[in-house]
Amino acid sequence: MKINDFTTTILVDQTPKEVFDAVNHPENWWSGEIKGSTEKLNDEFTYRYKEFHFSKQRIVDMIPDQKVVWLVIESQINYTEDNSEWTGTTISFEISEEGKKTRLRFSHLGLVPEIECFESCSNSWSQLIQQSLFSLITTGKGQQLLLAGS
Repeated sequence: MKINDFTTTILVDQTPKEVFDAVNHPENWWSGEIKGSTEKLNDEFTYRYKEFHFSKQRIVDMIPDQKVVWLVIESQINYTEDNSEWTGTTISFEISEEGKKTRLRFSHLGLVPEIECFESCSNSWSQLIQQSLFSLITTGKGQQLLLAGS
């Protein structure tokens, strides 16, 4: 059986270092409240979006200017029957050069069509990566977005 984890990609003119630095400051592009550290391997941080979503992430892989992976170690999605759908999933940012541009491939491994929040969560991730993170990378300022579930 093929797994259809959520993935989206952006291509920018900025360097891999600039993309890496932007990813590692989710408070500047992920709409909601971030607490904790996102600077080095094994750092942990929490994310909260209103009363709809809470999750705690640990940085489990970090290769400067190439890759960052967060493991979701706790989650509470208050609009799904299984509130812990994200727990145990991984959020991956892979950065590579493509000609004179930089490609960011975002994947949420475990966010698959079979889970209840797939549609709303994948729509939110699409907005966050393609609009807010893209804006942060290309203009220096992320966007505050109204996300699904609101």
